[in-house]
Amino acid sequence: MNEETKRFITEHEQGDIYQLSLQSGRYKDIDFDFAIRQIVGRQKIRNKVPRFFQMADIEYPVQLSLEQSSSETTAQYKASLCEGNSLVDLTGGFGVDCCFMAAHFKQVTYVERQAELCQLAIHNFSVLNENHIEVVNAQTEKYLAEMEPVDWIFIDPARRSTSGKKVVLLSDCEPDVSALSDLLLKKATQVMIKLSPMMDISAAVRDLPKTAEIHIVAVENECKEILLILNKSTEDKLFVKTINFIKNKNNQLFEFERNDEVISNPVFTSEIQKYLYEPNAAVMKSGAFKLIGSQYRLLKLHINTHLYTSEELSTDFPGRIFEVKSVWENSKKELKSQVLRIPKANLTTRNYPLSVEELRKKLKITEGGDIYLFACTLANEQKVIIECEKIS
Repeated sequence: MNEETKRFITEHEQGDIYQLSLQSGRYKDIDFDFAIRQIVGRQKIRNKVPRFFQMADIEYPVQLSLEQSSSETTAQYKASLCEGNSLVDLTGGFGVDCCFMAAHFKQVTYVERQAELCQLAIHNFSVLNENHIEVVNAQTEKYLAEMEPVDWIFIDPARRSTSGKKVVLLSDCEPDVSALSDLLLKKATQVMIKLSPMMDISAAVRDLPKTAEIHIVAVENECKEILLILNKSTEDKLFVKTINFIKNKNNQLFEFERNDEVISNPVFTSEIQKYLYEPNAAVMKSGAFKLIGSQYRLLKLHINTHLYTSEELSTDFPGRIFEVKSVWENSKKELKSQVLRIPKANLTTRNYPLSVEELRKKLKITEGGDIYLFACTLANEQKVIIECEKIS
């Protein structure tokens, strides 16, 4: 970056990219395409990875690599799970995960098949003063086969098919970590695999029988990633940890041994009590639909309705908590009389024959306001709408 380009980026880093692109002819002394890419990068990374944003000399890759990179919140979480003498990141990408995990290791190797990303990593790691990270331009499989054993391997396989669609099976990822699992554990004491939140966890565990831990990470109730930790242990138990990071609030944690969900016996009810509970996105992805109710002494509304109720408030529940105001019967007359007084509400369907869009159209209720409506099925198969106000 020459000084003119750097100045342009600083002056326009919050500008409209489309409008700036129309003015390229006005700026003859700067690398305009490069500058636009840096402005886009800084706009995207500002809140996503503040540590990078604070460094003016960080350089950014093409948009796809930015979109696929971890946030600072999720990268810090991954870093908290691993430590040792040596780490190899086999799918370096933009380098966010590698950078944060590097703080817990003496020797770190970043491996990436794209030469341009490697050049960016060399530059950015220097800017960030992460000078103990070695950058290697190589194919994942080739480097893995030839590398010396290390304490930890981190790998984030590409999760898009050739048609651009997101995939849900390990065998559709690049590289196929299920095919590489034996070699991964031969080369490392422990392996961390980052997967898309769209992935089928049960299928992934079947394909990776050495999985010892599953971590499901959500931010502001949006599931962001699934982490599998593999090791050589013969321990039969598989532990699941869910975490939901909430800005300016206590993070929501829920941990369990996977078999406990299988043997759990929830108590079902058709009577809606004073409070209603909706698990957060990480808990929902974990599939602990029976166990969550049992552990917090809540009644479950239906085997397929993942909502819970209680007469006493459970303030530490990992999800949203509501106070029930009324329960609507699923009759035309009842619904008509209720919607007259509630023209606006936040609508959710759980185990209900209509989608949110279909029900909203039927009720003629607009989105928003302080009222929450849950359309669901109770244990006696009755269809109802539960009117609530949010507590937390």
